[in-house]
Amino acid sequence: MKLSIDLGGTNIRIAQVEGGKCLNKVSVPCLAQQDASTVLNQLSQLIRSVMTEEVDGIGIGVPSIVDPQKGIVYNVANISSWKEIHLKEVLEEEFKVAVAVNNDSNCFALGECLFGEGRSFSHMVGITIGTGIGAGVIVGRRLYCGQYVGAGEIGSLPYLDSDFEHYCSSFFFKRYDTTGLLAAEKAAQGEQTALELWKEFGKHLGNLMKAVLYTYAPQAIVLGGGIVSAFPFFEEAMEIEMQSFPYKVILDNVKVVASSRKDSSLLGASALPESYLL
Repeated sequence: MKLSIDLGGTNIRIAQVEGGKCLNKVSVPCLAQQDASTVLNQLSQLIRSVMTEEVDGIGIGVPSIVDPQKGIVYNVANISSWKEIHLKEVLEEEFKVAVAVNNDSNCFALGECLFGEGRSFSHMVGITIGTGIGAGVIVGRRLYCGQYVGAGEIGSLPYLDSDFEHYCSSFFFKRYDTTGLLAAEKAAQGEQTALELWKEFGKHLGNLMKAVLYTYAPQAIVLGGGIVSAFPFFEEAMEIEMQSFPYKVILDNVKVVASSRKDSSLLGASALPESYLL
């Protein structure tokens, strides 16, 4: 049995994972505005609350760059006090089991590869669409991380007057003084302005999909994150924009699908101690 943790600036989620299933899931608000030791103590207490003798490893997904060998996390998003935390060393000393640390979007991609929409593919990219854009790259059913797990930061690629993150995540809706949730509710009611807004969002996302095809040429792109619940509102516009990709044989053989799983990141983190890294 593994313990799996999805550490975010808003919430910390933890679960016991066995046989590809999340058991005894717990989610608590993260004390992200506190000092580094307070957040670390909160994490330790949460682990202690679900730790059992059956647990033989801990996997953690963190929204940051990471040294996966040493388990050091740097500049964690939305936890400003975590500039350099030797997470693996601290937790292994306390709990006496192997600890593996990686980026949270990489954990999503690995979870989808092993347990979700990516199971039928050797090469895929998992993209999380929410507050920002994150991505994980799977090559030969293993996670390609690059230096300091920095591979796949496609949201930071330059696009229009900014970058893709500002046009393909919640930042897009802030430009129109709304939110993805409110835009989805209005679109579901048939409001034309909201439907047009989702079409524009889909067009931008289609351009991001083309960037992914150019850089990785995967067999599948799996979308996750909060905004993906509105997939029916932007899917068609995204696919129309993708049609201008010049290599038709690649375009015709890539599957773009929205994930329906809620626990992909936790499941992926649980596999980190098994070393699915390329």
